[in-house]
Amino acid sequence: MSLFKRISDWERRLRASYNTDLSTPENRRRAHVYNLWFDHAILRTVWTNQFPVAPGVWRSNQPTHARLVRLKAKGVRSILNLRGAAGAAHYLTEKESCRRLGLSLVDCTLQARDAAPRANIEALIAAFREIERPFVMHCKSGADRAGFAAAIYLMVIEGRPVAEARRMLGVKYIHFKWTRTGVLDFILDRFAARNAETGIGFEDWIATEYDHEAIQAAYNATHKPLF
Repeated sequence: MSLFKRISDWERRLRASYNTDLSTPENRRRAHVYNLWFDHAILRTVWTNQFPVAPGVWRSNQPTHARLVRLKAKGVRSILNLRGAAGAAHYLTEKESCRRLGLSLVDCTLQARDAAPRANIEALIAAFREIERPFVMHCKSGADRAGFAAAIYLMVIEGRPVAEARRMLGVKYIHFKWTRTGVLDFILDRFAARNAETGIGFEDWIATEYDHEAIQAAYNATHKPLF
């Protein structure tokens, strides 16, 4: 086994040992360490990457408890989590914070570096129609999944053109299309081409034409992201 592989495996085990539930005081302490350092919450105490998307709708990075308190005080009623409802420490902490504050937490799953399955995008659109506003949607850094979701919101809920919606994926939000997250731009490129050709709307395109495996294969074949 190479030195790099041994170091990588050690780091993975260390990370997992801190990514715990909240069932005991010691677990809470370890979960706090995980969130602060491994999930980079230390950066998010001062950097929010929060921007408006539409009236009563914002995008951001993973909010800390203190920021959730401030959002509740400003009238936010719901949080749309785009990272999925797994048992990771960051999710369990957020779920507890929302329960304590009386915020509705809605969970959806998107990927930053892979094309999302059709069912996940359709579930996101359904959540947009049902969630109580005002709400904040977030991923980890607020750059990629939050930008893709915000673009979908603008197209499907606000009726905005794809040319406008795709601005939600940009350097302003720390999204870099020359990385593997460029697959999100590629999805919008594919839709824009079909929209220009046939006039099909995004939601109908997802329901009738979108194939995440084919999109991913085409992206992999035509792009060589730096990382």
